[in-house]
Formats: sequence, structure tokens, C-alpha cells
Amino acid sequence: MIKRNILIFLFFLSLTSYGQDNSTFWKKSDTLNKSRRNSIIISETTLASATFLALNKVWYADYPRSNFHFTNDNNQWKQMDKIGHIMSSYYIGKIGMELLDWSGVSKKNQLIYGATLGFGFLTGIEILDGFSDEWGFSWGDFTANAAGTGLLIGQELLWNEQRVTLKYSFHKTDYAKVRPNTLGKSFFEQALKDYNGQTYWLSANIWSFAKESNIPKWLNIAFGYGAEGMLYGEDLPSNQFSQNPYRQFYLSFDIDLVKIPTKSKFLKSVFSVINFIKIPAPTLEFRSKGGLKFHYLYF
Repeated sequence: MIKRNILIFLFFLSLTSYGQDNSTFWKKSDTLNKSRRNSIIISETTLASATFLALNKVWYADYPRSNFHFTNDNNQWKQMDKIGHIMSSYYIGKIGMELLDWSGVSKKNQLIYGATLGFGFLTGIEILDGFSDEWGFSWGDFTANAAGTGLLIGQELLWNEQRVTLKYSFHKTDYAKVRPNTLGKSFFEQALKDYNGQTYWLSANIWSFAKESNIPKWLNIAFGYGAEGMLYGEDLPSNQFSQNPYRQFYLSFDIDLVKIPTKSKFLKSVFSVINFIKIPAPTLEFRSKGGLKFHYLYF
């Protein structure tokens, strides 16, 4: 799925770059700026359309078409792919909401038209999957997309801020050497495809829950999920490397980069763009097959 994942990543990166340029160089509008709002709508529509066209050209064209149908892939990859959908939906929606906020759109409309951008975009991809003989519309993916949007909107309604964010980390594994066409050849491919090396985190900002305390504003506590031992999506006899596939649960510290005090606009921009990456830190790992492991620094 490398081609499709790259295009989704490029769509996300384009939105990130666009939103960061606006927030860095242009002051946020206190009232509705129709010119800004319209430019955002046109830009997002153009980016989404170009991404769908590119997917159709470089991804779906390689597989036979079919009538619209559904598929059940909920038992694959220990649900790592589903968490990836949650994260993608969350961050695309977050960028959409922040762009509308910059243009002075009301909070209500930010949530309705901005925060749902990830859900709408990824649902469009699911519909394309539904017409591909190789794939099919996945209710599991659809539900994961909705969960990512729900996490974003729910926190805005409850706290008017994002106290808990989704983060990602990756380390190389030996599994990709066994199935490089599936799990990736280069580091970048493996970061997108090798679920054995990926970890997804719920990173909670401690200070935001105790704002009268002396806790550093940038300090987070993170709860991670991963899986290892997977050569194939399903739990099959052939899906064994050196051990049966198992789940991993993590407890670690993290840093909310956007809360680090700095007067540098450049650093603020960099911190904002890369804040979805979990900072390596001492970590406790719990394994579903049993066992507890301490990592001095976990990536």
C-alpha cells in the first residue's frame, strides 16, 4: 500500500505546510475574513481532488475494478492499520479546523466544516476501495476515521482545547527483510508499511489537567500501542517469524513541543509541524504474551 500511503501523507503534509505558513506570517483574523476562508476552501478542494486523481492513476489502476462491495479486515495486523486511520483522521481534521480558525470562522463552523475534513477525505478513499476488486469498503476503517474525528471534536466541546493528542514513533525491525515488498525496502517505506516497528500513542499534557500547578507546561505522559511478530495481516501459521505475533502496551513520558517557550518563529513553526512525533524517552513495555521490559530510550 506504499503508493496510497505516500499520497495520503503528501495531502497531510501539504495541509500542514499551508496552515503553518498562514499561522506564522499572517495574523489570525478576529472576524470572518471571506477572502481567507474562500482561499482555504479552494485550496483544500484542489488538494483533495488532485490526491483522488493521483490515487486513481497510480494505485487503483493497477487492480481490477468491481461493483461496490464491502470487506471485513478488522482482524488484520492486530488493528494497527485501524489506529493509523484514527490518527490520520484526527490530524487532517485538526489542520482543517485551525485553518478556519485563522480565517475568523466561528467555532461552531470550525467543528462542522474543518474538524470533519479528515473523516470526509478518508471516507472518499474508502468509497474508491469499495469499487476495487482487490479491496472493498471497510466498515472498520470507516469507524476508525469517525473515532479520530470524534476524539478531536469531543475535546473541543469538553475543554475547548486538545489536552490529549495522538502521536507516532517508529524503529526498524528485521521483519521487513523477510517480506520487503510488503513491509518496505527503504526506511521511508518501512515507516509507512512495517506495522512491527510502528507505535501509536495517546499523549496527555499533564499541566492542562492541573493549570494551577508548577508542572512544566510541556510535560506529557504517553500511553502507547504496538504489535510485533507479523509477516502477514492475518494470524496464520505462516505469520510467524521467531515467535507468535503479540500486542505491546507502553507507558512513557513525552514532550508537547508547541508548549516549549521560545521567541523564535522558526522554531515554533518546526515544533508545530513535527509535534505528531513521539519524543524518545524511558519507557515501560507490557506484552500480551506476558513479560515486562524497560527501555532506557524507546523509539
